[in-house]
Amino acid sequence: MVINMVSRSALCLLLGAVGIIAAHADDSADAAKGLGISFANGAGSTVILERDGKRYEIDVAAKTVQEIGPGAGEPAGALFQRNCAFCHGSDGKGKAALGTPDFTDPAFDRTLSPQDIVNAIRNGKAGGRMPAWSGKLTDAQIDNISTYIRSFSGNGGGASSSSGQPQEVSGTTGKIYEPGDDLLFSLPTGRAVDNHGLYVNFTHRFPYDAAFTGQGRGGELFGLDNFALASLGLRYGITDKLSVSVFRSPTLLGRPIQLMAAYNILDEHHEDPLNFAVRVSIEGQNNFRKNYTQNIEGIFSRSITSKGQFYVVPTMSFDARPVVQATGFASADILDLPGVNTFSVGVGAAYDIRPTVALIAEVIPTLLNAGELGIHRPAYSFGIQKKLFRHAFTLGLTTSPGTTVSQRAGTRAEFLGEPSADTPGGLFFGFDLMRQIH
Repeated sequence: MVINMVSRSALCLLLGAVGIIAAHADDSADAAKGLGISFANGAGSTVILERDGKRYEIDVAAKTVQEIGPGAGEPAGALFQRNCAFCHGSDGKGKAALGTPDFTDPAFDRTLSPQDIVNAIRNGKAGGRMPAWSGKLTDAQIDNISTYIRSFSGNGGGASSSSGQPQEVSGTTGKIYEPGDDLLFSLPTGRAVDNHGLYVNFTHRFPYDAAFTGQGRGGELFGLDNFALASLGLRYGITDKLSVSVFRSPTLLGRPIQLMAAYNILDEHHEDPLNFAVRVSIEGQNNFRKNYTQNIEGIFSRSITSKGQFYVVPTMSFDARPVVQATGFASADILDLPGVNTFSVGVGAAYDIRPTVALIAEVIPTLLNAGELGIHRPAYSFGIQKKLFRHAFTLGLTTSPGTTVSQRAGTRAEFLGEPSADTPGGLFFGFDLMRQIH
């Protein structure tokens, strides 16, 4: 009896709504929202009506009304149509008037990681123009919508149906951690690049003053007032697996230029049990004119949960040089020191304490010929990382002034010639800045 009454009133309401929408096509989305109507599949005769806290599925052609649940187990497509289509379009192509993006554009899809989409749904963005759905949708629903959105462009494991709508796909983005930067602090994360993506890496180290040891630390901003060692690099994705990069550190570290190629072999996003990348590089001091060092690295990582990941990075360096200061800024002031072969195993971890904030830590013990380079204790670092769309900023404390592959295991004690400068009292500040510019 109740359903029959709802059926008659709902059908009358829908017929009136159809007239309004037909007469005012530009205002159709507003009218549908105001009437509590959403479209289950973006096409066809089935709509969803919300009235008095209840939801009804109405087939206009068959003239049937069926009460349905609150949507906890709703297919991702229905969730998208009910919650997202008003601003993003039922076909995912966005609305120019609202400035929403076209999810069907593969080029746009490549600019976002699965975690970027999850974070945008969960936390909102664009200064409040997109609301946060955390607390309104479950984590599972957010993951499913994220995967559904990626399927508009053919990614996320989905495919398009004959009607042009993405088919339902099972999301795994909630299980995989997304690193915010190419580096934890000095140790590489091995994260994959976008096809033809271009990235800038900028690092600063302040090794001349310990952060907390000595007098007047607050007055000197805990060492940040002092001279910094700034390094700059560019990374380019030839494909989404193969990348090349160039990186340069300053004169006081010997003016090394590092040329590198990296290839991602395994990826958790492809249902592999872990991530694995190989990098080969060569460094030449005095702007690639002398003191050459060759490196080969394996970068292993595995997600602990969607909030954390740990890393193991074995590295072999051939003809590595001690990390010592140049005596001046002329080419002749860069010392010609004999090279030794070294082997190190870096270990690190990242954990998100907020959706866009991570704590990071790493330690890089040199297991072969550490004494030959003047390394008394392993280099280590820890800090906090802020991740934004295509950006990451990491502020940390470290004992290593170097950021190239062969120099990152060196310590402040080696650099300054002070044996105690790599103890906890010798920790100094540094920061990393990464930006994807294409």
